[in-house]
Amino acid sequence: MNLAFVESPVQLLNVLEWAVTEGGGGRVLTDVTVVVLPPVDPMSRGQLRRMAELARDEGMTVRWQEARGDSGTPLKSLRALTKLIRNADHIVIGDPFSRYVQLLLTLVRPRRLTVVDDGTATMEFVAQLTRGERLVRWHRRGGSGPRELALAPVTATARRRFTPSAAREVELFTAMPVIPPPGVTLIPNTFSWTRSRFGPPLLTKGADLVGTSLVETGVVDRARYLEAVAALARTHGATRYFAHRRESTEKLHALEAATGLEIVRPDLPLELIARRGPIGRTVLSFPSTVVHTLPLALTGTEVKVAVCDIAPEWLHETASPRAQGFLTGVTETARDVHRLAPWRATAITTEA
Repeated sequence: MNLAFVESPVQLLNVLEWAVTEGGGGRVLTDVTVVVLPPVDPMSRGQLRRMAELARDEGMTVRWQEARGDSGTPLKSLRALTKLIRNADHIVIGDPFSRYVQLLLTLVRPRRLTVVDDGTATMEFVAQLTRGERLVRWHRRGGSGPRELALAPVTATARRRFTPSAAREVELFTAMPVIPPPGVTLIPNTFSWTRSRFGPPLLTKGADLVGTSLVETGVVDRARYLEAVAALARTHGATRYFAHRRESTEKLHALEAATGLEIVRPDLPLELIARRGPIGRTVLSFPSTVVHTLPLALTGTEVKVAVCDIAPEWLHETASPRAQGFLTGVTETARDVHRLAPWRATAITTEA
């Protein structure tokens, strides 16, 4: 039995991408039960419901399981899933950093474990797994509080599950430029399902800008971010801003007032939105997952993806010490993108 756990729209998209790769010949593997563990924010939940519809249309079984809420919800969810987990010999997960998913992994010893893309977080996961470090999200500080100490045994067990053995095969399905740890099988994510089901898109003359949640995660200073977005829009003639699902409404209102950009709240992951179109001939982004995935999703089109680096002075005082290096790595490893110098109160120029 193939059992998948996802917590975001992108993770569910990549389960679909994995299923068509696993099925072969353009066919989606339908012997998959997807358990959706939705977050609380409305935009993520809306996109997840749309992605769940697409998965059901492909023949998959989708189970919506609330795991967040009052103090008793996680335990109730765990009890409801225990039998399902123990009957699965193949587990597919989208977020190896999720404490809830790590807890679920303590209940099972799967013969096969597949980690599908969760965007740039996959890069940090692979790096930490290779170095034998604790699994901690790149933008988090500390990690030694009472909660982390209490969950340390759970995290340690999850790490062992991610380690291949004679009794367990571990796979990584990803579009990110990573070198897997020894024994882990790498399966390239080429976005073949996305390209076969959507598009090609109608292209508009102007540019579109992709939003990021770097302000919301405490990495980038809000004022610097708004100034950079305004500078990018002016320099490249952008007219639309595709909001990240975790961007705050208040920040988006401020951005709209300051720049005049049309704020678009996508109902699906951007890879599908862009492939469906219409989309600008130039797509501008800050360091994020889309600088790796959009060139693949838009293969065969004339869309140019450009990425604007994050200058050190943009970082918020709450940013993790690892933030600058990680974001630079996201940009430097991106393929088939145009790199833009960070805004520093002057016109943004394209690097040679």
